[in-house]
Amino acid sequence: MYTGSCLCGSIQFELNGAISDPIYCHCSRCRKSSGSAYATNGFVNASELNVTDIKNVLKYYESSEGKRKYFCSTCGSPIYSSNSEKPDKLRIRLGVIDSDIIERPISHNFITSKGNWEELDATLPMYEKHEPSRQ
Repeated sequence: MYTGSCLCGSIQFELNGAISDPIYCHCSRCRKSSGSAYATNGFVNASELNVTDIKNVLKYYESSEGKRKYFCSTCGSPIYSSNSEKPDKLRIRLGVIDSDIIERPISHNFITSKGNWEELDATLPMYEKHEPSRQ
């Protein structure tokens, strides 16, 4: 089991399952939403994520039709994203997990969108789009 929270602690969660296919995403949307060179994301089963939001601060931004990015409206921490085409899966931001994470990132994705200042970890595979296992 994993536990996590947003920066201000208003949103807390428990994940009662594994994180699959964690990746470093360098797409422009992940860079903008994280304010950094990339976002580290992994898939989780929606049924295994239990979110506590007693202050009702979990909000979402629909970045494109059916794709929502959930965040804390108090501190701005990105929590997870959803896709209406795959409602049983969520993409969680690994940075909001407070527990030690067993799984390790498997690749750098969307490297053609990476910031020109960024140096990549050359030991991981690099792909121009999604990792092949996602296709």
